[in-house]
Amino acid sequence: MEYDVKLNYWWQMMSNLIKRIFTSVALLVSLYYALINNLALFLALITVGFLSLIEIYNLLQKIFLQDKNKIINSYLLALIYLMIFLPQLYFFANFNYQNKLFFMYILTICIATDVGGYIIGKSFKGKKLTRISPNKTYSGLIGSYILSFIVFIYFYLEFNFSINLLILTLIISSISQLGDLFFSFLKRKANIKDMGALLPGHGGILDRIDGIIFALPIGINLFLFLE
Repeated sequence: MEYDVKLNYWWQMMSNLIKRIFTSVALLVSLYYALINNLALFLALITVGFLSLIEIYNLLQKIFLQDKNKIINSYLLALIYLMIFLPQLYFFANFNYQNKLFFMYILTICIATDVGGYIIGKSFKGKKLTRISPNKTYSGLIGSYILSFIVFIYFYLEFNFSINLLILTLIISSISQLGDLFFSFLKRKANIKDMGALLPGHGGILDRIDGIIFALPIGINLFLFLE
């Protein structure tokens, strides 16, 4: 019986991991195409923004129930953030090749943070990181940094990235994890597991970009500041 339980656990974990990796790779390929096609990037950002706003509205309704003032005020705050964040991404990515490369780098770091935390966290478990998200562990935290570091090494060797970007990599990974925890807190308040069911292995669009939505603009602005 115990063997069957463990086997079932590992099977479910591997099944979810395969879905997670497949979705992440599909998103990366789509984003790579978007980065070499201005129209595709524009449409991708508009689509992400639109779907995010739908999920945010549904989330706020579950959190604040009938308090329309809190729903409207919170929704406007999210709308303003996206109206600043999304155009900046578009113009930054279309400025030059270096910007496009760094754009893709931040996205890869965020995905590596998510996948590394999932694989190592599920494999080694250990002490819980916070009550906000019971699935987050210290082993997952370490796994997120390890895979992010591996991504940095690749870009360092392949594209001659500065060693100074290692610190920025750790910052981006940390912000991505904090963004994940922030949305985990909101989902806990709303008493839901996922923001939606659009992406296999992830849930809704915000379940996929919960860390990216904060890490990408902060990473870009830090890059511009340090440049």
